Amino acid sequence: MVFYNSSAYRPFVLTGFPGLEASYPMISVLFCALYLIALIGNSSILVVIWVEHSLHAPMYLFLSMLAMSDLGLCAATLPTLLQLFWFNVREIDFDACLTQMFFIHVFSLMESGILLTMAFDRYVAISNPLRYTTILTNATIVKVGLGLLLRAVAVIFPGPFLIKRLNFCKANLLSHSYCLHPDIIKLACSDYRINSIYGLIIILLTFGMDSVFILLSYLKILITVLFIASRKEQLKAFNTCVSHICAVLLVYVPMLGVSIIHRFGKHIPPVVHIIMGYVYLLVPPVLNPVVYCIKTREIRTCILGYLLKLKQR
Repeated sequence: MVFYNSSAYRPFVLTGFPGLEASYPMISVLFCALYLIALIGNSSILVVIWVEHSLHAPMYLFLSMLAMSDLGLCAATLPTLLQLFWFNVREIDFDACLTQMFFIHVFSLMESGILLTMAFDRYVAISNPLRYTTILTNATIVKVGLGLLLRAVAVIFPGPFLIKRLNFCKANLLSHSYCLHPDIIKLACSDYRINSIYGLIIILLTFGMDSVFILLSYLKILITVLFIASRKEQLKAFNTCVSHICAVLLVYVPMLGVSIIHRFGKHIPPVVHIIMGYVYLLVPPVLNPVVYCIKTREIRTCILGYLLKLKQR
């Protein structure tokens, strides 16, 4: 058996939709439309928050961070997806695959951390509105953003090096049109238990802890809101959380589905793995700006105002 170790790696082979190669041009149109929605939506949120000084508040600054992480995910996955569906180029260099894997996981982890800070932001705004702007100052928000970035880079950084120590045999077919850590290590013919344990620890210490703290934040929000006397004020407080709750569900539900399928779905048809992989990476960037534009009146008003000005010109 031929082994490919650190001195000689074969390229990995990307997978689209097996058996539908003739339909790739049509499929690529769908993906391009989704990516275009994600790019326009998240870019619009960034521009509006940057231009409109009234939106330079903690909630909107955290939202701009979420939009940037969504754009990062799009930028990380779009090149290989287009090369596969536009040009039917299926091979990806080993180092290029590891680089893509690194950025996909960094931006995913950033997104999880940002959702946690947004939950804390909502808790502070509801429980202590008078001290809201003094607790979450611009300097604090910048430090939080840098901290989330450093956390993501620090925990994902060992991943590519742990993969480089593995030996790979003839199998080099990935399950998706992009590179993910659990997908790559399953192709190794040497013992990858360390990589698997590392991946599980990262999920538990980051996504797992983030989700627990998000739940605790909303539990405290619920307790605080129930003590508000006015029914109208209760509904108003809950309404400020709806967009964030939707964003949390859009990120965590597909991520949980992909994790379960990768670890326990050996007998599930490959097409389910493929579809869930695209849902995991495309649904949050596409739907997050839609949700926030619909549910956040200030952003919706600003965007509509700019569109009307453009029409009048």
